[in-house]
Amino acid sequence: MARFHCPLPLHTGDAVSLPPSAARHVQVLRFQPGDGLTLFNGEGGEFEATVTRMGRSDVDVLVGAHHALEREASRRIHLLAGVTANERMDWLVEKATELGAVRLTPLSAERSVLKLQGERAEKKRAHWQAVAVAASEQSGRNRVMQIDPACSLAASLASLGDAGGLRVMLSLTTGAQPLQSVVADHSDVMVLSGPEGGLTLAEEALALAAGFVPVSLGSRVLRAETAPLAVLAALTL
Repeated sequence: MARFHCPLPLHTGDAVSLPPSAARHVQVLRFQPGDGLTLFNGEGGEFEATVTRMGRSDVDVLVGAHHALEREASRRIHLLAGVTANERMDWLVEKATELGAVRLTPLSAERSVLKLQGERAEKKRAHWQAVAVAASEQSGRNRVMQIDPACSLAASLASLGDAGGLRVMLSLTTGAQPLQSVVADHSDVMVLSGPEGGLTLAEEALALAAGFVPVSLGSRVLRAETAPLAVLAALTL
């Protein structure tokens, strides 16, 4: 059954007008009154729903039974990922959502090809959040990965404060330890990954001072958009 993100308070028996993005999707799929669909608002579980009215630009539904289904990974993974070129970043956001990351902080690192500031940065964040919503709808997740505003590594580390959990940094340095040996049974993991060209020595030093442990994925060099997804696959599947 088709699934739609509906970020509204939902309760069985409510008559609801779908938000514009969900309404457009329902109309594109040519739903008719009486057709069933699934709604989730990101607060847990999902709801059955039935279309009651198809307007020219709006759609009304009747909210049905709630099902307390969760398809989240056993580990909570927060990615801090260097911003990559446009389509590659979209792909990273989509796949990270499918693989179960709970939060992604895009980093405008020193070697990032795409530099984001001001209004352009906010438009990109909104676009990536929409990509994450669509990936949750497709993959069956009832939660949506949070996309933070893009910022520098220094600003991101400052905002973390004393946040708990294990902190690891993908690194090609000689002393980097195998990922699995460091993560072990940790349930909350923060993963730092650089952009094309990787993090600079100064950025790695900042991360080390903030408690990040250098880890390795093996002898091969993975692309900037591949490496964090390899970590997610290893830790969440």
